[in-house]
Amino acid sequence: MRICHFEDARAIDLEPLTLTRPAFELLCGCTRLADKQVRYFSLASSARLERGAIVRPILEDVTREQFPDWHINDANWLTEGNLILVNSRWLPPSPSLQVSPNWSTPCLGMVKDEVAWAILPASSLVGCSLDNVERFLEQGKTQFTVRPAGGVLVRYLWELVDYNCSEIVLDTWLLDPEQRRREDVPLALVGPADRLHIAPDARIDPYVVADTTQGPVVIASGAVITAFTRLEGPCYIGAGTQLLSARIRAGTSIGPCCRVGGEVEASILLGYSNKYHDGFLGHAYIGSWVNLGAGTNNSDLRNDYGEVHVCLHGQRIATGRSKVGCFVGDHTKTGLSTQLNTGTYAGAFCNLLPTGGLLPRVIPSFCGVWNGRLVENTNLEALLATAGRVLHRRGKTLSTAQQELVRRLCEQQENDRRQALRDAELRRLRRIA
Repeated sequence: MRICHFEDARAIDLEPLTLTRPAFELLCGCTRLADKQVRYFSLASSARLERGAIVRPILEDVTREQFPDWHINDANWLTEGNLILVNSRWLPPSPSLQVSPNWSTPCLGMVKDEVAWAILPASSLVGCSLDNVERFLEQGKTQFTVRPAGGVLVRYLWELVDYNCSEIVLDTWLLDPEQRRREDVPLALVGPADRLHIAPDARIDPYVVADTTQGPVVIASGAVITAFTRLEGPCYIGAGTQLLSARIRAGTSIGPCCRVGGEVEASILLGYSNKYHDGFLGHAYIGSWVNLGAGTNNSDLRNDYGEVHVCLHGQRIATGRSKVGCFVGDHTKTGLSTQLNTGTYAGAFCNLLPTGGLLPRVIPSFCGVWNGRLVENTNLEALLATAGRVLHRRGKTLSTAQQELVRRLCEQQENDRRQALRDAELRRLRRIA
């Protein structure tokens, strides 16, 4: 049995997180989208399971490096036998609603007018290739059986933030029951004890409060929760993450090996990022290797309680929500007391320094804010040296594939970066005039 995650054209709408990773690597709840998709088809425990992925060419080498057992952009493997093709943006429904694959009958699972998955026998894969998967599936709407897929096809990052509460609850329901409440932890519990899941090797200091009234609190292996931390469910604390007198509000997922203090509400931190000191982070999605300096805050609510708009690919997009925070790409850093506006987009490898007020709402990748002005930040050797030091502090190394991705990404983003710099300069000149 084989499953292949594929990226469609709308994966780029999940930027800045998908600038440096495939969409199926995004975290929602306690697990990533790829894990949820495999779980839905009940393939996770199969010894014969083969995994593959179709990703953008710029991500091919780093994806192959991260998943060495997968078949990445392998055209021959794609047509070798029966296959489940799964859209990387698909957030499945509960596994209790899972399908029973019938390999003899091609079938497409649809969410509205988009293909979420396709169950195809080898005979139906003739003509399918890396370059035409989307077109092949589009044509398949008139050739194959069509049925509702359930779940949703996520379009924007703020949707993942919205679904995070329910996904934590669902993922927790599927956890190993041995992660029920430990009696050896000096933790004050508010709410039902069966909603508290603490890994055997997690460390919980005295004077920690877990509130499970509204949902589960999940603390993964090796996590450290220091004194005076408050955890409000539903929330997920990833493996090796440290909470330092933090206030974690409902709807928050923190990936592995983060360092988090201050207040975090309804946000997702992908992993290996720092928000060590006080400051507020709300309704946000933060990438990996991000450092939010002491006193960094983001607004997640307009003063007039109106709808928040986010600028993406030069378009002003209505979110349909009154609470939207910031979206920050990998390796971006903020200085002391940086203030981020509602609906801020900050790309990868940005350096954001405080201005005494709110920073621009759009900071393209490889840019910075210096003395209140948007500037280019494309000294790649310096950026790579810093990234290498950051990874080394967590026992990681910056691979050749990762370095090449950074170089190619900087080149790919050049037009967007230059246009943003021109627009920012024109706005500055108009203000002076």
